[in-house]
Amino acid sequence: MAKIAVIGDAASALGFKAFGLEAFPVTSTEEAVHTLRHIAKEDYGIIYITERFCKDMQSVMAEYVSQKTPAIIPIPGVDGNYGVGIAGVKKSVERAVGADILFGGEN
Repeated sequence: MAKIAVIGDAASALGFKAFGLEAFPVTSTEEAVHTLRHIAKEDYGIIYITERFCKDMQSVMAEYVSQKTPAIIPIPGVDGNYGVGIAGVKKSVERAVGADILFGGEN
């Protein structure tokens, strides 16, 4: 059975342990990239990463888009929403239908 992990600052990541997820607290984007690359090789089906770190590691996350697993999903952390998650959804919809139907042309 595939595991689920959370990468993020300690306050954001450790809270998910109560739900049975594996927590990987990090303090920098470089550490988040290293952790992602390491655990992506293991038996994780889903890896959540707080938006604080996602915003600076889009190219690294893109390396995993075409792979079946792990699914890498941005989530807001305790420090708020950076808009990375919704931007990814918007981009996927635009790619699928060829137009921005979610936001009526707003950015």
